[in-house]
Amino acid sequence: MDDTAHVHPKLLKAGNPAVGLWMRAGAYAAQHLTEGTVPGVVAQLYGTAPQARKLVAAGLWHAAGHSCPRCPQPSSGDYVMHDFLVYNPTKSAVEKDREKAADRQRRAREKATERQNQTRNRSDQPRESDSFAGERSAEKTESGSESIAFPDLFAGQEGSSQRDGVDPSRSPRPDPSPTTSYGGSNPPNPQGGKGAAAALVDDWWASYGRGTAQSRTTVRRAVEDALGNGLDASLLAAAMDRLGQTSKPVTGGTLQFALSEIRRPAAGAAVIPLNPHAPRTLGRAANAAAVMAELLGQENAQ
Repeated sequence: MDDTAHVHPKLLKAGNPAVGLWMRAGAYAAQHLTEGTVPGVVAQLYGTAPQARKLVAAGLWHAAGHSCPRCPQPSSGDYVMHDFLVYNPTKSAVEKDREKAADRQRRAREKATERQNQTRNRSDQPRESDSFAGERSAEKTESGSESIAFPDLFAGQEGSSQRDGVDPSRSPRPDPSPTTSYGGSNPPNPQGGKGAAAALVDDWWASYGRGTAQSRTTVRRAVEDALGNGLDASLLAAAMDRLGQTSKPVTGGTLQFALSEIRRPAAGAAVIPLNPHAPRTLGRAANAAAVMAELLGQENAQ
């Protein structure tokens, strides 16, 4: 409303009660983008029939069948506000402005998310010294766990296993290490490596892409570097799956740690199975009981 509306002839002619209806109906039309149309039910809700007739008589509203050349015709029982589109935007203009505003907000959010991901990726990159230290620690753990001695006596047998020569390995664990150590001096990326990297990234992204803050390009570079260093594709897929399950980024350092966990022997893998047919060595209590039984037998015989 203009600041001179209080002395406008049409408003003065309509009177304060009818002007209240005109203002409320105008706010309704602007909110719902009716382009000045006032449904009859809204007019009855916000005012009375005499007030609506006063607005029509003052020229502020038009009823169906009016003769104003600038205003559209409303349906029977409805009203249209005179010259509404002269002072208010059309429905299409408002919707376009809203779409532009939503698009600006979407682009701003995407840029903010991209900057946040870049900052997070830089902070997640481990230092080179930490990576090598973690790798050395993992190698020590692996070598230490595999060097534990299991005497035959502890397993309940002192000879060869009943499976020896028949099935030399009850639960074979193939050595997953590549021909050259990952992270050392390796040959260049083999032919077709980029295709293998793309397939690995596609499979991993389908399962864990929504839960990572990394970009697809960053993951692909880490995978290409690993394949270029001679790492087996199946072993790399297992390491990536381990990182995806723990929501860790896929980098050179995190792949090394995942590989060390995969190469670590499973609990009980080095336990020798018992031989049910092998003679058992008696313990001290059983030995003493056998000696006492023998002595009692000799006394009874005497």
